Amino acid sequence: MLGEIRGLNEECGVFGIWGHDDSAHLSYYGLHALQHRGQEGAGIVVTDGEQLRAVRGEGLVNEVFNEEKLKNAIGHAAIAHVRYTTAGGGGIDNVQPLLFRSSTGTLAIAHNGNLVNANHLKHHLERSGSLFHATSDTEVVVHLIKKSKQPRFREQVKEALSLLKGAFSILILTKDRMLVARDRNGLRPLSLGKLGDSWVVASETNAFDLIGAEFVRDVEPGELLIISDKGIEEERFAQMEKRSMCAMEYVYFARPDSNIDQINIHMARKRLGKQLAKEIGHIEADVVTGVPDSSISAAIGFAEASGIPYELGLIKNRYTGRTFIQPTQELRERGVKMKLAPVVQVVKGKRVVMVDDSIVRGTTSRRIVKMLKEAGATEVHVVISSPPISNPCFYGIDISSDEELIAANKTIDEIREAICADSLTFLSPEGMVEAIARPFDDETRGLCLACFTGKYPTEIFPDTVLPHEKELVR
Repeated sequence: MLGEIRGLNEECGVFGIWGHDDSAHLSYYGLHALQHRGQEGAGIVVTDGEQLRAVRGEGLVNEVFNEEKLKNAIGHAAIAHVRYTTAGGGGIDNVQPLLFRSSTGTLAIAHNGNLVNANHLKHHLERSGSLFHATSDTEVVVHLIKKSKQPRFREQVKEALSLLKGAFSILILTKDRMLVARDRNGLRPLSLGKLGDSWVVASETNAFDLIGAEFVRDVEPGELLIISDKGIEEERFAQMEKRSMCAMEYVYFARPDSNIDQINIHMARKRLGKQLAKEIGHIEADVVTGVPDSSISAAIGFAEASGIPYELGLIKNRYTGRTFIQPTQELRERGVKMKLAPVVQVVKGKRVVMVDDSIVRGTTSRRIVKMLKEAGATEVHVVISSPPISNPCFYGIDISSDEELIAANKTIDEIREAICADSLTFLSPEGMVEAIARPFDDETRGLCLACFTGKYPTEIFPDTVLPHEKELVR
């Protein structure tokens, strides 16, 4: 994916397992499968029934963990996390799972998503005496649990979760149970699986495939699962509100081999490409190519529907590291060339349809168009398998300001001119909803389209956004 140079990143991925003596190693493999959801930090917390042990660090999964660390992480249950920073900043203090020890017991917590009322809750907690060690949203949840007056731990957790607004898939581990919860709108994916007699949960089903687990079902919005040696208990901390799975999971974030609500991501992206070709109609071009990796499926679908042959016109270099941030424009240009290279023999002298999944700031699109033309493409027609992203996201994607969004400030023709394309076409919101084809009956098929339409499925608190963005709150 090009998120690291395009500036579109999802926050995190979570994994948990209960009832397996090799829980640390299986968690390591699970995090590998979720690495695309976060590359800045990773952690595993295990329990052996007596105590919790944590292994955490900054960097990629294979940089944080080694055999010695995993061998010492002995336990029959674990929760694990990969992090991309969108809220709270980076640093080891914010690498999850976070581990908390108190006189009433020890717990670890891992969270994927953003809480839109985190600052509101934090200010309230600080006024009542809470002290915060990290700066992430996740610590707020633990303080809410500890402040609860409910007599039983599960009721304390349910009360705390009921106060949260926004996107969250949360795993909580104690010495004798694992609690699993998903926000009442289902904004982020979370699935339940089985490996022999062990229960497994993960942000994406591809993690099950890697460890040989079997998919059981998706965790329902507003649901709380309590997993222990006694089995699994299903409860609710809130009634499901408007079902609102992030549409960008299908368009960009999730891995092609994952399924969300039993819809395969690769097949959904192919349908997005086909729908895009249908909406465009006839286009004069010689070759279709996709921007690796997340746009390849849509490019194949577009080629099939349009009858224009698909070719590998762009190659991704997979060995350039996690980020490429350089202080000058010239070095930034080279950074894109290190990430991507055109196949000159494929594009030279050709009219190229370049399929991409989204345009955020427009800078990377401009560089790729320029690269293709320098390689000899006579025309570059850019087609995007999603609508224009013209509104901030407050649920765990790092586009929290409309100032960074080119579609919030320019018309489609102005964007086309800015990226130097010969033509530019976006998929319609209606076409995207139809192509993803989720099995729900409402107008949006249970999708969150807020970054495209500005219609947010939850209340947005004034302190969620920066001062210059407050006019967006409605």
